[in-house]
Amino acid sequence: MRLSRASSEIFVPDGSDAASALARVTHLGIAAHQDDIEIMAMEGILTCFGVADRWFLAAIVTDGAGSPRDGLYGKYSDEEMRAVRRVEQKKAAYVGEYSAVAFLDHPSSVVKNPAESAPQEDLKALIAAAQPEVVYTHNLADKHDTHVAVALRAIAAIRELPPSQRPKKLYGSEVWRDLDWMVDEDKVVFRLDEHENLAAALVGGFDSQIAGGKRYDLATLGRRRAHATYHQSHAVDAARMINFGMDLTPLIAEPSLDINEFLQQHIRRFAADVSSRLAKLV
Repeated sequence: MRLSRASSEIFVPDGSDAASALARVTHLGIAAHQDDIEIMAMEGILTCFGVADRWFLAAIVTDGAGSPRDGLYGKYSDEEMRAVRRVEQKKAAYVGEYSAVAFLDHPSSVVKNPAESAPQEDLKALIAAAQPEVVYTHNLADKHDTHVAVALRAIAAIRELPPSQRPKKLYGSEVWRDLDWMVDEDKVVFRLDEHENLAAALVGGFDSQIAGGKRYDLATLGRRRAHATYHQSHAVDAARMINFGMDLTPLIAEPSLDINEFLQQHIRRFAADVSSRLAKLV
């Protein structure tokens, strides 16, 4: 398959050809930036790790040039950061035994512009080639504009595919805004108890972000542990680590659904839950 940018790349850790690596994929993570996958799509990575007939594909939509930097990386140019972050993502693919990583390499400004069709077309081609069963992307309530734009491009790309090529499930997972505010029946709970060391190693390998001033390694594992404890107030912990997700499958099963209204329904249910609890206790 051909992607739209000359700087795009499909990297296959085990040396298989790209077509074979895509054909075996069962789980796909679509993320804005390098390291987003390891934060928000860990359920998919762990589902596939060490399982012969399960393979994970990471799709990184942007080039990562605009990331914050400090310390060793403080004087790195945008081009140098792009190169470093791509290498870090490839290392994560080795550690996590991914089937492949697709670097779409679009500038963030392009991804956020609805008039730019290239990111959506690249995602459409990638999903058609891989035909994954499950797709993870960013949640629609994320407070990072590029994350929300990537989720919207992913939904639009899947909607353009024939039903036979669409995934069975589409999840939007937390990164910059967790989903603990949602009522229980709206949340998807990803329990991440197995391979805790692997989860730590994957996030910890992105040194340009951690040493550059963002302790994603500590924050990510800490938030997962916090979710596991605070998720239920009247029961012992059922898991050591949890990610929360939003089930976006209705948006691809019924392409006519309005995306904004779909999200507002979640928000209204949360508001109603808070109001009813207050009304009982005031």
